[in-house]
Amino acid sequence: QNGGGSCMNFEIILHAGLATGTILLFAAIGEILAERSGVMNLGVEGMMLVGAMTGFSVSLSTRDPWLGLLAAMLAAGVLSLAHGVVTISFQADQVVSGLALTFLGTGLALVLGNGLTGQNAALIPNYDVGVLAAIPFVGPVFFKDHSPLVYLGYLFAPLTWYYIEKTRPGMHLRAVGEKPEAADTMGVSVYGLRYLYVFIGGCLAGLAGATIS
Repeated sequence: QNGGGSCMNFEIILHAGLATGTILLFAAIGEILAERSGVMNLGVEGMMLVGAMTGFSVSLSTRDPWLGLLAAMLAAGVLSLAHGVVTISFQADQVVSGLALTFLGTGLALVLGNGLTGQNAALIPNYDVGVLAAIPFVGPVFFKDHSPLVYLGYLFAPLTWYYIEKTRPGMHLRAVGEKPEAADTMGVSVYGLRYLYVFIGGCLAGLAGATIS
């Protein structure tokens, strides 16, 4: 009985770890894309908090959690463009700009989110993945009672690797980050792609924040 209880506790810990790890997964992938384009963004935490606040607020007012998710991604994406302007167009220090973005995002989330504490917003329901949820140990941990965002995370990480390493747009992304002069010679818009991936990174940070809330 003790062995069975320990195994069940281990399953619960792993199950909870996957749910919370998804938050970091989306944020990390967003930062990877931005950094591979040549822009380091240390403002991920600030963008996540803005995403969490925006997603919860929109979900609360509309009773539509998916709309809240989209709003969170857009809000954090727009905030990330401030970092893009400072570091890409004005060529300012990326570390300083990123830290400033963290402070800005944290402040905005605290001020604009004032009064949301204790409210009950519409939440994205959890689902089981068919017969996969019935597989001993693996099913309860990986495929039972998770948010769709967790299942998305399973696919998102390998697809991101494939995109970066095996596709032509991924090659352009690596070229812009590693050899911007060569990319420019090839006709690839260095500034344009850097802005794009900073925005995508911000959107993914917002998705991570919405996953929190």
